[in-house]
Amino acid sequence: MMSRIVHSMLVCVLGAGVSLSAQTPKQAAPPDNTAVNKRDRDGAKPTADQQKENRSDLEITRQIRKSIAQDKVLSTYAKNLKIITQNGNVTLRGPVRSDEDKKSVEAKASDVAGASHVKSELQIATRNPQKTDR
Repeated sequence: MMSRIVHSMLVCVLGAGVSLSAQTPKQAAPPDNTAVNKRDRDGAKPTADQQKENRSDLEITRQIRKSIAQDKVLSTYAKNLKIITQNGNVTLRGPVRSDEDKKSVEAKASDVAGASHVKSELQIATRNPQKTDR
């Protein structure tokens, strides 16, 4: 009787161990967007970490981001672009899916900051992106 209990407990412990090891996900390779972000290595162009922390620049960025986020027609790409405001001047960077997305985002930024204060560095991304040095 005792050996039956020990045997049953051993089967349960081993079964739990096999079950847990089967549920452990394998390590996935970390995402790599190095090629896409090569354009951010140019020291002459502003990057998101250079966003000014003064109230007016933060408010301009917030208003543009809000306007973009509320537009149900824009692609996910357009909603995830970089908006960098420095001393009232806005730089838009990143990929969008279409010329319509590009024009819409630029218009929204111009409505908030003024057309003469918006610099667009938006790029139209293809549906099947090729790895290139950018």
